[in-house]
Amino acid sequence: MTLQKKDAVEVFAAGEKGRGLRTTKEMQPGEVVFAEASFAAVVFDSLSMQVCHNCFRRQAYPHRCAQCKFAYYCDRTCQHAAWEEHKQECAAIRQQGKAPNESVRLAARTLWRMQRHTSKVSDGQLTTLDFLEDHISKMSPEDLKVLNGNVQKFKEYWPSKSKQFGVDYLQHIFGVINCNAYTMSDQKGLQAVGVGLFPNLCLVNHDCRPNCTVILNHGKIELRALGNISEGEELTVSYVDFLNVSKDRQQQLKRQYYFDCNCEYCAGGVKDDLMTAVKEKDGKKPSAEQVKEVTEFTTQALAKIEQARTEGNFQEVVKLCRECLEKQQSVLADTHLSLLRVLRIASEVLSYLQMFQDAANYASRLVEGYAKLYQPNSAQLGMATMRAGVIHWHAGNIEIGHGMICQAFAILMITHGPHHPITKDLESMRTQTEMELRMFKQNKAMYHSMREAALNSKPTGAGKVH
Repeated sequence: MTLQKKDAVEVFAAGEKGRGLRTTKEMQPGEVVFAEASFAAVVFDSLSMQVCHNCFRRQAYPHRCAQCKFAYYCDRTCQHAAWEEHKQECAAIRQQGKAPNESVRLAARTLWRMQRHTSKVSDGQLTTLDFLEDHISKMSPEDLKVLNGNVQKFKEYWPSKSKQFGVDYLQHIFGVINCNAYTMSDQKGLQAVGVGLFPNLCLVNHDCRPNCTVILNHGKIELRALGNISEGEELTVSYVDFLNVSKDRQQQLKRQYYFDCNCEYCAGGVKDDLMTAVKEKDGKKPSAEQVKEVTEFTTQALAKIEQARTEGNFQEVVKLCRECLEKQQSVLADTHLSLLRVLRIASEVLSYLQMFQDAANYASRLVEGYAKLYQPNSAQLGMATMRAGVIHWHAGNIEIGHGMICQAFAILMITHGPHHPITKDLESMRTQTEMELRMFKQNKAMYHSMREAALNSKPTGAGKVH
């Protein structure tokens, strides 16, 4: 049964999954199915002083609200634009003396907006928060305890002169937030900085091999087609990272979203064999004991690596990564999840330490593994390829770097679109590396000389100071 339509999508009854969205026309790769502004959104507690509470951009020196002293903005323009959303929050924070946690702040902003606009803010909104699933009946005692704790904190925070809500309704709102809120990224799309509610997006069901992806672009989320989508086909996104074996993905989805995933990839354990693959040499595989030993060693090493990263001891991180990779070398295949996790950390930290050649080698191996696991137009693959290309560029491997940057650009044109800040940055890098590659092919010695001079921040051909 079709319920409502918006642009090229319609709500329909999706069997055991409840409601879903499907297309009413064919979609091409990279096409925006729909864009949606948040119904309500807040900055994470941990980043409240570093991110604009209006546009979610990171700022080195943000402008603070002089009244509540909690909200920060890019400037007075952003502060003025946010005032309608912030004024009631501002008064509540001043009344209580401090801001509550992000879940309580999001619930309050949601209810204030519902009071201003009822539960529907535009004709394009396909559902209301009242009709979204809260899954309270499926929650564990621990999750219910947290939820009810937030309900109590909300009641303490919510102004006494405002319309009051019953416990059951507040539980519903927090349940909706718990399983429907979407993480919002900064302007570059590189770091999660907040969380928001997007009613239309909440209707898009999960699949471990989805036909769409979600990206935040200029304050709105965009649902973008990853490939060709037929008319009448259900639209899906992935709620979790594909880089886990099917059993682990199913457990995560059950724990966080309260449903059993029976998609093709989970039901058939597709790619589980690659994610747990071991090396084979001359038709022989390592013994079960060897695999167990290396797996346990990796688990312990990753815990030590995380501890060293937290402490900022990056030389120790590199040492531990190299020890782990050496241990894995003769046992784990290049698509094994444990190997890929260590390669990712090693490439990131070595790049941070400007040890670009070693970082480039690890980054290339990481992309090769990802390419065998992720779908071709995956944002994760595109971002990893971009990082690897930039690292190779910094390492002086201009041919490889330019090639990977071009590959990444092709993927991100689909997943992020031409107007996203990160795609624009990548296009500039593609132009720059193309120019450098032409120079390299014309005169390799001159290219390396100019590159060395640029790295040392001195004029080309400058000699030693006597």
